[in-house]
Amino acid sequence: MIGSKVWLLAAVATAGLASGVEAQSNLKIGVVSVSRLVEQSPQFAAAQKKIEDEFGPRQRDLQAMQARIKTQTETFQRDSPVMSEEERTNLERQIRDGQRDLQRTNDQLVEDFNLRRNEEIGKLQRDVLMKAQEYARAQKFDLLLADQGFVIFASTGVDVTEALLGALKPAATAPAPAR
Repeated sequence: MIGSKVWLLAAVATAGLASGVEAQSNLKIGVVSVSRLVEQSPQFAAAQKKIEDEFGPRQRDLQAMQARIKTQTETFQRDSPVMSEEERTNLERQIRDGQRDLQRTNDQLVEDFNLRRNEEIGKLQRDVLMKAQEYARAQKFDLLLADQGFVIFASTGVDVTEALLGALKPAATAPAPAR
């Protein structure tokens, strides 16, 4: 659902355009849900599959570490009464070291996964925005807004930047009288 903020922005933009641009009667304005475009695109599914394939082996290694620690813990709980003190101490150390390695490996995996996912999503967002701009030009939109409140495309007919730059320049002042 498109939020009221976008509708307000579109209304303000339309009002500004109507007064700032030579009263165009047929402005074509559109609103796009960028997040929905990204998430429902076939490229998103392909990027997810690529990342899953890339991180699958590391995830399986992590699961093997978890299974090994679980087995060691079960062995310790079951056999500790009949183990020598040295065997018990060694197994406790192995379990403790394994849990530390597991935590460190898991943290690194999560960090690397998030970094790669953000890279892929960022690349996909750039591609989606470029396609949206191409679409806006081809469909002769004057203004295309994203539902997050930013402008994806604005035609030169609705761009008032030059006029505002002119208004910001100080008026020419007379030279100061010589003393």
